[in-house]
Amino acid sequence: MTTQTSLPPYLPFSRPSIDEDTITAVGEVLRSGWITSGPKVQAFEKMLSEYFGGRPVRTFNSGTCTMEIALRVAGIGPGDEVITTPISWVATANVILEVGATPVFADIDPVTRNLDLAQVEKAITPRTKAIIPVYLAGLPVDMDQLYALAAKYQLRVVEDAAQAIGSSWGGRRIGSFGDLVSFSFQANKNITTGEGGCLVLNNAEEALLAEKYRLQGVTRSGIDGLDVDVLGGKFNMTDMMAVIGLHQFTKLDAVTAHRRALAKHYFAQFGADFEAQTGVQLPPQNFEQTNWHLFQLVLPERFPRAVFMEKMLEHNIGVGYHYPAIHLLSLYRARGFKEGMFPVAEKVGRSIVSLPMFYAMKMEDVERTVAAVKSVLQ
Repeated sequence: MTTQTSLPPYLPFSRPSIDEDTITAVGEVLRSGWITSGPKVQAFEKMLSEYFGGRPVRTFNSGTCTMEIALRVAGIGPGDEVITTPISWVATANVILEVGATPVFADIDPVTRNLDLAQVEKAITPRTKAIIPVYLAGLPVDMDQLYALAAKYQLRVVEDAAQAIGSSWGGRRIGSFGDLVSFSFQANKNITTGEGGCLVLNNAEEALLAEKYRLQGVTRSGIDGLDVDVLGGKFNMTDMMAVIGLHQFTKLDAVTAHRRALAKHYFAQFGADFEAQTGVQLPPQNFEQTNWHLFQLVLPERFPRAVFMEKMLEHNIGVGYHYPAIHLLSLYRARGFKEGMFPVAEKVGRSIVSLPMFYAMKMEDVERTVAAVKSVLQ
């Protein structure tokens, strides 16, 4: 008679950490009677502004509308082109369509998996008005090169820093410099408000315009004055979301430090010969600039991603993939994009996987994950 060995508990690729103090604080907001945008939103925006060096910050109900509003603030619309990466969540390109502009893709760097800025320059035309770089897994592009390119061609930059809260460049926090910078606080981000996001702006005029776009274009004056002079939407953050963000934000430095420690342990467990032995590409070993939002592998072409993910589930370990190439999705194929246009992005989009990485993970979770990866690949 044989005894069946039980598997260890399921290890997801991501899990938010919400403590009891935060849960209590949400209850207090509910009891206060002020559950939409109110004093907690104002406090959260103030905290974020201080973190980003005093720049104006406005919060929203998603990290998607932040980019759409950034494009609108920048005056981007029909007839304009915006260059971005094919390797991102589809929202990055969708917002370009939302404002009536034309998305233009450039291929990615095979090492960083971010936009190849040399390819961006080749894609610039007289209609190009903006660039949306994406900081995949929290790793920034070369910010010096990015802004030199933007200055050379007089382009606006909308940084899709959805994954990059806590990342930096040259010792400066992402968001504390640059043009328009968008962050996400969606559930799997390093800090969360459940959903939500924020936009870092350049001045009070832009911040006021963002407020209008956030809430139906409304401007209030006096006790009963109301006017609308732009077409806005319904994108405001609630106080329930903001109070979660206030509590999460106090842990940001600890979250970033722990994720970096987990990433270092991943590299140590994989070992120096892992890439040569398996054909798997590990991420760049960057412990200064990135917040390690994700720890991603690019599998060898011979190993289908779906098979890898299924076999990891047999070990009771969840694996994500971020992301398939946007230009090969049906909406974008219908606009004339096809295979072979961006070969590096297409290869990465077929083969990239995200291993477990979250604040509550322990070092033994990393060890278990790496052992499973090695077993699956063998």
